[in-house]
Amino acid sequence: MTAISLPVAGASRRRWHRLALTAICLLAALLYGWSCWTWGWGNTYYSAAVKSMSASGTAFLFGSFDPAGVVTVDKPPMALWPQVVSTWVFGYHGWALLLPQVLEGVAAVFVLHGAVRRWAGPGAALIAALVLALTPVTVAINRDNNPDPLLVLFLVAAAYALTRALSPGLAPRRATGWLLLAAFLIGCGFTTKMLAAWVCLPAFLVAYLLGTAAPWRRRIGDLAAAGGVLLVSSLWWVALVDLWPGDKPYIGGSTDGSALDLVVGYNGLGRVFGAGAGGPGGGSGGGGLPGGGRPPGASPFPRGIVPDGGAPPMPRGGGFGGMFGGSPGVGRLFNDVVGGQVSWLLPLALLIVAAAAFLALRRRPGRGTGRGTGRAAEPWGGSAGPAGRGGWLLWSGWLLVNAVVFSFASGIFHSYYTTMLAPAMAALVGAGTVWLARHRLGAPAAAAAVAVTAAWAWVLVSRDPSWHGWLRYAVPAAAVAAIAFLLTRRRHAGPAVAAAVLIPSLLAPATWSLAYAFGPPDTNATNPAAGPRGGFGGPARGGGPGGGAELSAEQRRILGYAVAHSGGARIKLAVDAPATSAAAYLMNSDATVIGMGGFMGSDPAPTAGQLDRWVKAGELRYVLSGSGSGPGRGGPGGGQGAGAERAAWISGACAVVPATEYGGTTRSGTPDRRSPFGGAQVLYRCGP
Repeated sequence: MTAISLPVAGASRRRWHRLALTAICLLAALLYGWSCWTWGWGNTYYSAAVKSMSASGTAFLFGSFDPAGVVTVDKPPMALWPQVVSTWVFGYHGWALLLPQVLEGVAAVFVLHGAVRRWAGPGAALIAALVLALTPVTVAINRDNNPDPLLVLFLVAAAYALTRALSPGLAPRRATGWLLLAAFLIGCGFTTKMLAAWVCLPAFLVAYLLGTAAPWRRRIGDLAAAGGVLLVSSLWWVALVDLWPGDKPYIGGSTDGSALDLVVGYNGLGRVFGAGAGGPGGGSGGGGLPGGGRPPGASPFPRGIVPDGGAPPMPRGGGFGGMFGGSPGVGRLFNDVVGGQVSWLLPLALLIVAAAAFLALRRRPGRGTGRGTGRAAEPWGGSAGPAGRGGWLLWSGWLLVNAVVFSFASGIFHSYYTTMLAPAMAALVGAGTVWLARHRLGAPAAAAAVAVTAAWAWVLVSRDPSWHGWLRYAVPAAAVAAIAFLLTRRRHAGPAVAAAVLIPSLLAPATWSLAYAFGPPDTNATNPAAGPRGGFGGPARGGGPGGGAELSAEQRRILGYAVAHSGGARIKLAVDAPATSAAAYLMNSDATVIGMGGFMGSDPAPTAGQLDRWVKAGELRYVLSGSGSGPGRGGPGGGQGAGAERAAWISGACAVVPATEYGGTTRSGTPDRRSPFGGAQVLYRCGP
């Protein structure tokens, strides 16, 4: 009878586990995809590029912002390729662009479960999947079309592959193959968001070195081979772009039009150390790194251009980095801007890391048996041996290295970048909670963890009691009940202990996530964030800094007039404004319309000389620009360098088209001051 009942019990547990995982994935899909047909277009900078990339293979390969291939977006194109494919299948709709993001987010939850299950067991895996699914910043970014969802998916998949490589008893060749796959996936992350994907590399390196039982000679050889795979999978697009023999778009955000400069400058050292480390604003090529060359506390906006409601307060240190994510420092991840996005369980995760490290130091060498794959929750050793230690090193290193980089980065920093912390935080909370539930002395530690987490949740909610302020009472009440249970329980009750830890800990972040998913659409798709927040906003989703996806009636008249009167010109309208202001013109026309100057409007693409050649060759006749080249024209950087040269050429070589010709109003001919990044309202006719 016993021989029959045990397999049945095991099958029942596996069935329950599959059902629980399915429910978590469905919850993630609901949170990420609810009412996606009402969201609009997400970040219009990328939405416009998706339409342009559908125009030709070259535009697709390079990630061109415009259909003529003048300038690319300031990231590699891999994150946009699934969106382009989706529009080929379903047509060019906002929901078609956002659908791949939803699927990537759900896939990340599923793959994280697989990675944690192999390291810390099925219970920890379910907790990790649930925590990731409910993290507010993850919900916000997975409902948007920025590159981060695909980046997170690639890195979580790489963590799964590394976990497989560390599996006890695996044949050496298979372990090497899994390690090479992990390196390849990190390289795919690089082609998604460049050096952001490499921040986790130290954690992967240390985890493999100390988490495998293979001889040291083989470990070094495996890592050398993985390094080769990593370089090839990371840099193939950079090499292809820079060695391309024919015409190609200018690489947006670079100082010299090369992809390598974009890697090192704007999307590399410039993000960590600020504009002076390279990239636009820090070099000689003009460009678009906000904050470059301004004294501390100076406004990033052109003179006279302020967002609706006035300029937001500038934290100490100034620059866009301070405005979008708070000033750099130890407390950035816990401040008013970032704290409610990701830090709810961050103190708990850090305590788990500290406890695991402490227990590892106390453990005598050689105690691990190297057997088993399901009990790696024993901190840094125990029954799982080196593989368990490797898992702790991987997820702890991932969390700590990213936390340090995000905390002290002086360049552009958005709060949604912290979605990179969520997988590691979720894995550590899952493993730590299961360990507390299994250990006979874990109840007091679990009670302390609940107290710390609930206290921090109270602080976060209290910052704006108008936003679900009832949580200030609900969370402490749930915490008191959980602590009482944990301190008075008389027998081992693993699942009940885990529930006592998770319910008060997840109550507040889950509420924020649900409120974001089922609430009104975010008005700032450029910098999505859950919960109460100030800063930029707009009347319709798809806006944010620079404008929305729709054109006003007057802008439509301008666009229609230029297209109708351009004759055989290849380019029907050139919009001299930052990409966020120019995007709507590209999105609302099937004709060849281009934006000039890249994301911030100051890239040398096209140059004044190129404009002159286009006009003389009959390829361009109409330009939409600001009124002259003085301060406030075109956005940050638009009044100097390449932007100023274009403005001067337009003023000298082109004539203003009277508003009466296209049915404009008396307000025509003035810059758009509604946007902090400037605008373009004056139509010019160029050439004879």
